[in-house]
Amino acid sequence: MTQRADTLLIACGALGREIAALKRANGWTMLAVRCLPAELHNRPERIAPAVRAEIRANRDGYSKIFVVYGDCGTGGRLDAVLREEGVERLPGAHCYEFLATPQVFAQFADAEPGTFYLTDFLLRHYERLVVRSLGLDRHPELAAEYFRNYRKLVYLAQTERPEAVERARQIADSLGFTFEYRYTGYGELGTRLRTLVTSQDTLAWQA
Repeated sequence: MTQRADTLLIACGALGREIAALKRANGWTMLAVRCLPAELHNRPERIAPAVRAEIRANRDGYSKIFVVYGDCGTGGRLDAVLREEGVERLPGAHCYEFLATPQVFAQFADAEPGTFYLTDFLLRHYERLVVRSLGLDRHPELAAEYFRNYRKLVYLAQTERPEAVERARQIADSLGFTFEYRYTGYGELGTRLRTLVTSQDTLAWQA
């Protein structure tokens, strides 16, 4: 008999493939996952209301709900919503920190605050989420304004693929950035999810 999922993860779509892979690899049938559109990152003021709506739409169907988002540019508004709803989230500023680990991400940020990050997801969807979303396909001259505070591109890779590294390097070159590659795998995302699955104590999520 198939085990019914009793825990819901409300996640950013940018992490959907990684969460699905971890769920399959570990046989986490007790987890259900609902992903919100990654495009919300272009309008971070919409993230907290969207998460609240998802919590309320699914609260009666699950014994536990957790949110797999960082603050993601909401300026604390997401945390305010989660306090009101009594739901926890994965600690961290955004998915780059989950994947790189807080320590490694802090090193990157300290070394060059003006760093533009790519993950496997952002690399796959760069044309849609960056180029077309920002209108750079129609007005490439706007890139200088959008990226004027950036100096470096760091590719945080979840998989090891030489062709992906080359594509990320090409993007860095097109923007005039220096380039660095770092293989992260699933970073702390996998560690935190394993803690959640194996513990009945919700506070273990933040251990």
